[in-house]
Amino acid sequence: MRRRAFITLLGGAVATWPLAANAQQREGVRRIGVLMSVAADDPEGPVRAAAFALGLQQLGWSVGGNVRIEYRWGAGDGDRIRSYAAELVALAPDVILATGSATLGPLLQATRAVPIVFVQVVDPFGAGFVAS
Repeated sequence: MRRRAFITLLGGAVATWPLAANAQQREGVRRIGVLMSVAADDPEGPVRAAAFALGLQQLGWSVGGNVRIEYRWGAGDGDRIRSYAAELVALAPDVILATGSATLGPLLQATRAVPIVFVQVVDPFGAGFVAS
């Protein structure tokens, strides 16, 4: 009887080991959502994305290694930006980067649970994006 219990235990451990190893591997990967106000084909877009990736690399993050970035390109279209804001929030990233007031507003409407970092916002207090 003890032999059968041992084999069952060993078989169960072998069957679940790849799942546990996979979960541990994914735990180390952080997800960043980025909502750009420009279009994907705007010459400024790839420059900004490359600068962001370089900055992360200088801080020890490896895109495709320990960090995954989901980009969405709003192209200045309010409906598209609102749609992409909801889409990024649904992906449950660890943090979202908003570029400009046009992207920050819809992101704040979509979530208050996911931290949002923003750039290129002239007066966040005056616009009501921050409390102080």
